[in-house]
Amino acid sequence: MIIMTISIRWLGHSSFQINVDEKVIYVDLYRSKQLRERVPDALDPATLVLATHSHNDHCFPEAINEVRNSETTVIAPADCSEKIGSEITSLTPGEETTVQGITIKAVHAYNVKRFRSPGNPYHPKGFGVGYLINAEDKTIYFAGDTDVIPEMKELESIDVALLPCGDTYTMDNRDAAEATRIIKPKIVVPMHTWDKSVDDFKKQVEKETDVEFKHLKEGESFSI
Repeated sequence: MIIMTISIRWLGHSSFQINVDEKVIYVDLYRSKQLRERVPDALDPATLVLATHSHNDHCFPEAINEVRNSETTVIAPADCSEKIGSEITSLTPGEETTVQGITIKAVHAYNVKRFRSPGNPYHPKGFGVGYLINAEDKTIYFAGDTDVIPEMKELESIDVALLPCGDTYTMDNRDAAEATRIIKPKIVVPMHTWDKSVDDFKKQVEKETDVEFKHLKEGESFSI
């Protein structure tokens, strides 16, 4: 039996490249001038591109067009279609699809305590999603832009959790540590940090859980 390795590479901000054998998945691919300077490598053609919501730093048409070809499947909320300018597959929380043996399931992602103005969250419920990516009997949870939400209690058997912790629009370090305690992944990786320190996140995870904390440098990868 051939055992395939899954590699996870942080491209900066909330952008990740996930390789499953020869298949390439990009999640929330964002290639600002600053990120291109930090990770200048040319990117591989995509099997799958996932976008969690239509904000420009998560649904960035220029970057998507760089990696997309006629065989690429793009999965994103419906309001991303006008930005991307091509046919997409949209999943609402609870829905899933399988592409070349990789199963993608949408889950909830939203704010409960971070607001533009009173009663107006940055990411209202139903605006965006997170994703469960299942391949080779491994499950990766990409949280999207979210606070700690009740639906996290429903997540099970997560191998890797990719969690935002930069505050303002998403969880902060304390919240992300709480989410880690709830989800109980084998590995947790911080993202959407806005270049802020993740030390408090790391300290809480290492003190209160048995979860492995991986703080990647931009362009760095690891395998599971």
